[in-house]
Amino acid sequence: MHGEESLLQDIGLSIIFATVLSHIARVLKQPLILGYIIGGAMLGKEMGFELVTNEASIELISEIGLILLLFIIGLEINLAELAKMGKAMFTLGILQFTLSVAFVYSVFPFFGLSIGSEKFDLLYIAVALSLSSTLIVVKLLQDKVEINTLSGKLTVGVLVFQDIWAILFMGVQPNLNNPEILKILSSVGIIVLLLAFSFSVSRYVLARLYKACASSPELILLTSIMWCFLVCGIAGEAGLSKEMGALVAGMSIAAFPYGADVISKLIGIRDFFVTLFFVALGLKVPLPSLEVIGLSAAIITLMLFVRMITIAPVIIKLNKGVRNGFLTALNLAQISEFSLVILALGAGFEHITPKLQAVILTSTIIASVLSTYIIMFNHDIAATLERLLARVGITDQTEDSSKDDKAGHGGHGDGMVRDIIVLGYFRIARAFVEYLEDLSPSLIKRIIIADYNPAFKEELTNKGFQWAYADLAHPDSLSHIGLHDASMVICTISDSFLKGTNNNRLLSTLSKLAPNAKIILTGDEPGEAKKLVADGAQKVIVPGVITGEFLYDYISRGMRNKEREV
Repeated sequence: MHGEESLLQDIGLSIIFATVLSHIARVLKQPLILGYIIGGAMLGKEMGFELVTNEASIELISEIGLILLLFIIGLEINLAELAKMGKAMFTLGILQFTLSVAFVYSVFPFFGLSIGSEKFDLLYIAVALSLSSTLIVVKLLQDKVEINTLSGKLTVGVLVFQDIWAILFMGVQPNLNNPEILKILSSVGIIVLLLAFSFSVSRYVLARLYKACASSPELILLTSIMWCFLVCGIAGEAGLSKEMGALVAGMSIAAFPYGADVISKLIGIRDFFVTLFFVALGLKVPLPSLEVIGLSAAIITLMLFVRMITIAPVIIKLNKGVRNGFLTALNLAQISEFSLVILALGAGFEHITPKLQAVILTSTIIASVLSTYIIMFNHDIAATLERLLARVGITDQTEDSSKDDKAGHGGHGDGMVRDIIVLGYFRIARAFVEYLEDLSPSLIKRIIIADYNPAFKEELTNKGFQWAYADLAHPDSLSHIGLHDASMVICTISDSFLKGTNNNRLLSTLSKLAPNAKIILTGDEPGEAKKLVADGAQKVIVPGVITGEFLYDYISRGMRNKEREV
């Protein structure tokens, strides 16, 4: 009974400290993850008040958290969607991990860092530094509304491949001491059987079970968690890790139609265990010595360098854009929670030294906090790196765009003046393009669409539009696209989606670069729209207001028609 009370007390204290420290972090405009970790450190015996001293309860919290965390990560891995990403995504996913492992494994010994003496230490370091945190990245990109941008999709695609690489490594982990080809093939075979079993049961049994209990939200959630722990148990009995079983269980549910519904019902419990996961990390943080901090700093520096040289060049070579290459690399600049799972399993197999585990743990925590700031300012950092690369002649400018520039401001090489400029190619701009194609195709030859994402260049030019590279946050980037001769400039992106600038600053820039143009902007709120009009905008579109007007007109017409019928 005392043990149960101790466990409940430890969980309660973890939530209390995490919540209080997170509120402080929010007030100070710091990442909430920092509050979770500091809360855990304050509870621990190494750096805190020793309020949580039961090692068994700490391990239980951490293991439950990891199992559910990996289950939810598995739910996000849709193999069908992965296949749709195409050859470029597969190339990036394969090269990122293999090049990272090869580089770290080859270069790390030359650093002269003494972390451990076990024969597998170097292999574990290479694998750990090649994986990024799905949890941190997805959460922060969702918060920034960047998950569906090209760089966001590339980032998530790499994370999916990293998870698959981690699964494969976890499958062969138990046989590293005796790396016989038959034992390794046996482990791979067990993984394949587990995948086949899980996907078969999910398709033929779970789908019907979910359909039968769809009217009971509690049963949907309970059935999902039951499935998670069932596959975990099967994986454990088969000689695989429980964490790997959780990931496979999630992947199998994501494969059938009820997957999205299960994810939505697990969001609350996910956030609860995510909090406990980071608190548990904080609890384990040892009192940092100068040696550990120095080693962690070296490892983080190496990890950042490896991300840049294994991601950005590949994306640039695949013609996905210099900016997107840097953004993707910056988004992935942390060490994965998967790495901690792999290291914990490696310690259990006596593959690595305790010192290595402590150093990687410290590095992971520091990198997690640092990464939140890197993603927060990813566009500013990427823009700076892009300008530095442009000095050596590497840009997104193509031969076609150079010809466009030479044709004169707003020219297209065919004598047609492009005097309507659309800034940003997002939802509103895409809808605008569709209307033009259907209702006024003659206007297409007058329009330039300026954006920094080259993924849509071919599509737009094939339709007759002129695409131009432009960074809305930097006036120098806008000056070459023909703004001076524009009769109308339309920005279809509101402040919620603009990165590195806002509509007020953009209006000031456009007024100088396009003195004769009518400027149309997009706002989030009516009050903001009135201010922009007062400052010189010809018109400000507020999507919410337009939707409200449409609904009012639609309902009013329906009511009037009914009155006439009576």
